[in-house]
Amino acid sequence: MIYVDSNIFIFYAISDEKTEEKSFLSKNVLLKVAEGKLEASTSSLTWDELVWSVRKILGNEIALQKGQKFLEFPNLKILNVNQEVIGEAQRILEKYNIKPRDAIHASCAIRNNIKEIASDDPDFDKISELKRVKLE
Repeated sequence: MIYVDSNIFIFYAISDEKTEEKSFLSKNVLLKVAEGKLEASTSSLTWDELVWSVRKILGNEIALQKGQKFLEFPNLKILNVNQEVIGEAQRILEKYNIKPRDAIHASCAIRNNIKEIASDDPDFDKISELKRVKLE
């Protein structure tokens, strides 16, 4: 099982000249998940980050469409963010000095016994409990 960070979904949803390569690499990851070749999960926070990012760049109507597609994404397990996850995120935040949302993602993976995270964000390299799988 691998945890898929929100930036994978965002790169795929918002492709422009600056993110074209990352969008292509993200699509490859997501295609493996959709085809059942890669067992994957992410947290409910990913929906928020995806919809917010798309809304800022492409508008509300497209954001709503992308949000719905995310909820229907095949073979993707969406994990809950609850009090225990947030408590662990606080510990991760204090220990590794990363962004709060990254701490929530890391915590969600760790609390669900997931050891790898697919992400373009090098902040996850700081977290000894996780191994980041880079977009390549």
